[in-house]
This record gives sequence, structure tokens and C-alpha cells, in this order.
Amino acid sequence: MTGRRTLSLARIRSLVLVPFLAIVLALIAGAVVMILSSPLVSDSVDLLLPVRAYAALFQGAFGSVDAWIKTLANATPLILAGFAVGIGFKAGLFNIGAQGQFLVGALGATAVALALNDASPVVAIPLSLLGGMAGGLLYGMIPGVLKAFSGAHEVVTTIMLNYVAIFLVSGVIGGPLRGENVTYSRTDDIQAATLPIFLGGAGHIGILFAAVSVPIVWWFLFRSTIGFEVRTTGANSEAARYAGMNPRWLIIFTLSLCGLFAGLAGATEILGDVGYMPASFSTTVGFDAIAVALLGRANPVGILFAGLLFGALQAGAGPMQIQAGIPVQIVSVLQAVILFFLTAEVLVRQVFRLKSDAKAPGELANLSGSYAARR
Repeated sequence: MTGRRTLSLARIRSLVLVPFLAIVLALIAGAVVMILSSPLVSDSVDLLLPVRAYAALFQGAFGSVDAWIKTLANATPLILAGFAVGIGFKAGLFNIGAQGQFLVGALGATAVALALNDASPVVAIPLSLLGGMAGGLLYGMIPGVLKAFSGAHEVVTTIMLNYVAIFLVSGVIGGPLRGENVTYSRTDDIQAATLPIFLGGAGHIGILFAAVSVPIVWWFLFRSTIGFEVRTTGANSEAARYAGMNPRWLIIFTLSLCGLFAGLAGATEILGDVGYMPASFSTTVGFDAIAVALLGRANPVGILFAGLLFGALQAGAGPMQIQAGIPVQIVSVLQAVILFFLTAEVLVRQVFRLKSDAKAPGELANLSGSYAARR
């Protein structure tokens, strides 16, 4: 009982307390940056500038119904793409390619949506979403197959595939999918497959996809047999193989699943927010998703709250600039500092004098030992 309680407290520190303290340190660091740069905003050093800036940021993110909807809309692709990175973490895979999978998913959804522009929304919407998920899945499968059969490291292949996706989108949108009556390189407007809006047009149903995905991913990772195999492979692939699992198949499956979620994120962004696809689809959702997954500790619930945090930072950036005169780039600084402190967990523990968490004894043995019972 005492051991279980100690383990529980250690898990709370690792999953909740350390990320929270990393955010606190990032806010403090952001405040210091604001104070040092305050002479650019006013005539002298303004010690209260961070208070006004953070108040404006909070008001812009949570101060009204519209602010909440904007926060949720920003968080939706981040949460879905966060799953694309977090599920990979659980399998011991560092999926840097969420950005490329996001773009190819957006391209797949756009191609299907344009082909069904004259169809009924009942048909066009689900098929376009499936097109986005299929595009992301197939693009995520590529590094999975390469790693499983040739040993190519997924970090290298997914980074390279990000560049391939950028040029692929630019070539396809500037060529076969370029609109007929557009002034610059982009597609025609998407008609039938546009996601339904609600709350006076402030949000679209893509928000619901992120909300529904959280319990699905949680069930998959922690209650399904294949999710158990994914986590066991991530803990120790040799032990997984000894227990009768097939790590090669699990690598392909996991990266394909990662691509599916990134593709869904790209589809919701195009069908819900943009309404067409430009050749230079400038977004950093796939890269921001890495920070979201790290902050959420690759846990579905943690990714949900991390996505909401980053969505709130984006929603509050505009009001912070208008009301306090703070450049919106400060938000990017905050995100970068949060990521810095998360990766420097030892530093966070030293600052707040937290004890290091010892790895649970026999955890891997328990995973492998209970595998037979699950089958």
C-alpha cells in the first residue's frame, strides 16, 4: 500500500507538477523579457507591464464566449496533431513528421472536397475527412516501413518527409488543383465539404473531433491489447519480442496511426477554418504539436490540456499586443521557454527542490508478464 502510494505521488509529480512548474518558470522568464523590453513600449522600465500583458492574454483567451471558442478552435488541430506525436512517444518513436503528415492530410481532404463540390454535404464531409485521414496515414506509413525493414531512423526520415510534403503541396496546388478564377496560387473555395459551424459562426464541429478523440486514444493506449503492445514495445522492444509481440508490425502500425491523427488535424483546418488550400500553406501546427505532446507527457488528457494552453496563448496574443503593446512574438518566446524547461526537467527539479522519481521497480516485468493474460 505504501509502495503504491509512493508510486502514485511520483507519477503525479512527473505528469502534472513538473509541467506546471515549467509553465510557471516560462511565465516568469516571459515577464523578465517584457520588463527588459518595456522601454520599447513606454519611455521607462515598466515593472507592471507583464501584469497588464498577462491580464490581456487571459482576457483574450477566456474572457468571453467568443474568446473561449477561439481558444478551442486554435487548440483543435494542436490536440489532434499532439496525438500524432504522443502516440509515437508511447511506442518509443520520435515522430518529427507530424507537420508533413498534417500537410498531406490537408491536401487529401482538399482534393476529395473539390471533387465533391457539387455533392451533398452529408456525403462530401465524411468522405473529405476520410481523404485527409487516409493521406496522413499513408504518409506516416512511409517512415514506419523504412524503419521496420531497413532500420532507417524515424527522426531523419520524418524530417526529410516534411520538406517533401511542403514541395508536394506547392506543386499540386500550383498545378492540377489550382483554381480557375483565383489571383494567386490556391485552390477554388471548398463548398459542400465545409464543416458545419455553431455558436453564431465562431466555431465548427472540428472541435468535437478533438474532444471525442481524447477518450478514444486513452482507451486505445491503456485498455486495448494493441495499445498495450505499443506501450510495451516503447518500454523495451527486445522484451516485447521475447513476449511474442511483433515490433516491426507495431512500428508500421504506430506511425501510420500517428499520420492518421495528423491528417485529421490538417483536414479540420482546411474544411473548418480556411475553406481552400493555398500553395504556401504556412502553418506550424505539426511542429507545435511536438511541444504539446511533451508538455502533456504523451498522455491523452495531458495533451488535451497542453493543446488548450497553446490554443489560449494564440488566442490571447492579439489582445496582448493591442492592450499592452507587447509584440505577438512574445507568445512564441513563451512556447519556446516552456519547451526549454520541459526538456531541462532536472533544472526544474533543482529550482523547486523536487526529488528525482525512481523508476518503478518491476514495471517492465509487470507489462510483459500480464501480456499473456490479455491474449
